[in-house]
Amino acid sequence: METRELRYFVAVAEELHFGRAAERLGIAQPPLSRTIARLERRLGVALLERTSRKVSLTEAGSVLLAEGRAILGAVAAAERHTKRAATSRPALVLATKAGASGDLLAKLLDAYAAEPDAAAVDLLLCESQPHRPLHDGRADVALLHQPFDPTTGLDTEILATEGQVAILPAWHPLAGRTHVRLAGVTSLPDLPPARWPGPGGAYPEGPGAEVRNQTQLFQLIALGRTTVVMPESSRANLLDGLAAVPVLDAPPVTTVIAWPPHVRSRALADLVGVATRL
Repeated sequence: METRELRYFVAVAEELHFGRAAERLGIAQPPLSRTIARLERRLGVALLERTSRKVSLTEAGSVLLAEGRAILGAVAAAERHTKRAATSRPALVLATKAGASGDLLAKLLDAYAAEPDAAAVDLLLCESQPHRPLHDGRADVALLHQPFDPTTGLDTEILATEGQVAILPAWHPLAGRTHVRLAGVTSLPDLPPARWPGPGGAYPEGPGAEVRNQTQLFQLIALGRTTVVMPESSRANLLDGLAAVPVLDAPPVTTVIAWPPHVRSRALADLVGVATRL
């Protein structure tokens, strides 16, 4: 398979629409359709199910989508890592979800900066999926939160574990409770849980508000449109008009520092060492 073919297929698989995929790729639709058909003939499997109304992935197509993303990410990462290695100014790019682990991040950056020969650290603040920059080469290291962020294929070290809280409008009856149960928060008819985009950018079905970042999320909660269960450290970023109530039966959240296993960098090793000592 050629990387061009994989890029075309991933675009169609994520958009599930040949017209939108062609527009995203900047090509006409007929050559895109021919490329996908040629790829299916070469592999001897159907990757897509096409009807006059919709396009959907077959089981084989779902496998190739996952593999194709990994391959294209590895190619992009190789290019970026090679170019970065040739720069005269050593630097690390650290990815994290915007608004998450604020105190831990500040302590980590201060402690690492005090180390002899510390490299510069550039931050990449992500609206969602902070693990993705590790796979496509945009970041060298990331702060991830399990079980929300997948760590498959990455090396990790555990930094902290914490409980979760429900973020509610301050005027809501549950906001005055000392604690709540998960079922009681996720089934509120007046505050359906917020919905985040999936790996392909599509939102799951549901009545909750569609959100892309924490600022938008907190504004919608304050307006009484949605609610969310988040790590306890999110209390530090609460706006006026919001309340955080511990959720007794919510699974704990573990913060890890993660990096690609093939990377051999003294600066990265020093940063991970500082993080695990904090």
